Amino acid sequence: MAEGTKERILRTALELFAQNGYLGTSMNDIAGQLGFTKAALYKHYASKQEILDKIVERMNKMDYERAEVYEMPETEPDGFAEAYLHTPIQKIRTYSLAQFDHWTKEPFSSNFRKMLTLEQYRDPKLAQLHHDYLAGGPLEYMAAIFRKLADSDEDAMQLALEFYGPMYLLYSVYDGAEEKEAVSSLLATHIDRFIAKVEAGYRAEAAGTAVLKIPVAVLQESCFQLAINRIF
Repeated sequence: MAEGTKERILRTALELFAQNGYLGTSMNDIAGQLGFTKAALYKHYASKQEILDKIVERMNKMDYERAEVYEMPETEPDGFAEAYLHTPIQKIRTYSLAQFDHWTKEPFSSNFRKMLTLEQYRDPKLAQLHHDYLAGGPLEYMAAIFRKLADSDEDAMQLALEFYGPMYLLYSVYDGAEEKEAVSSLLATHIDRFIAKVEAGYRAEAAGTAVLKIPVAVLQESCFQLAINRIF
């Protein structure tokens, strides 16, 4: 029963944080929404900060579990490029679409995203969480993956920006859209076009006419090359 109550508190608090902001929600607000006395709420969580800490802990656990389900490589940042080099692009595509669903359709994750979006300019700690989960963190993650597919760190970051930028934009588009599945379809189309562009870069590199330079040595092993016959 106690675990069920603690879970209910977390979800209710996060719903309020998403609506009113973390800073705009008090322990009194959470207790009132739950129909608890403030004293009863404090029996489960000593402070609003403790509730936030547990929410972040839950998000980290969900990230790890999702990566396991989709069989994504688990490694330190320096090893991303090598690990993903041998991961079929269709698997990365599927995982990227699952990530979008996670941040838009799963209530807990979606509310966490909305809370961070509200608070990113008002609180340094929440701004850092927004960076890590939704902005610079994912961008740097993708750049690390692309590092083996580009001649320089700058080119890798450009690829990451081209890939992730539209996804980040579509989170907000999704929230306000009446036809939400159409937004998910937009993302799928974007990813497919990105893959086609990178594949074209490989072909041009092989033909000696590349505009986007990607090492020929990578061509034979890359996840994009492994998937070429499945995509086209």
